[in-house]
Amino acid sequence: MRRALLAALCVVTASCGYHVSGRGDLMPKNVKIIAVPAFANVTTRYQLARLLPEDISRELIARTHYAVVSDPAKADAVLNGGVSSFLFFPITSDVATSRATSVEVVVLLQISLTDRTTNAVLYSRPGFEFRERYQISENPQQYFDESGPAMIRLSRAVAQSVVTGILENF
Repeated sequence: MRRALLAALCVVTASCGYHVSGRGDLMPKNVKIIAVPAFANVTTRYQLARLLPEDISRELIARTHYAVVSDPAKADAVLNGGVSSFLFFPITSDVATSRATSVEVVVLLQISLTDRTTNAVLYSRPGFEFRERYQISENPQQYFDESGPAMIRLSRAVAQSVVTGILENF
């Protein structure tokens, strides 16, 4: 009797309807292969546009069952993207020298996922804004350019956010 009651309680509580975020699959069933071609870039900064397709592809492979290719002709859906704005500005400075000690980067992206069969837009973020901060060494002898690692962190954060948005249809 106790086992039956315990089993019934487990069934009732297990079917509460909640699910883990980032695990949804709201894509059409015909989409099996997603192309992530090179991103467009209208800024003078090349690094982020170069990193994004690779990081988004890696994130798609790690979190989904979709195959990922770079050639749109070989895919069921195409994820197009571009860097439309790249701004950076000092947010703190050394009072003695007036040199910047930390910088904030603000990037504006255009992202869309389109079904090649129907031309339906499956996901679109026309003004996707991301920010990243990094420190600048105050000592010129110990200077290390932190902008490269900051762009890597930013690219990985964008990839996670894009794949979550696609999966959850945000």
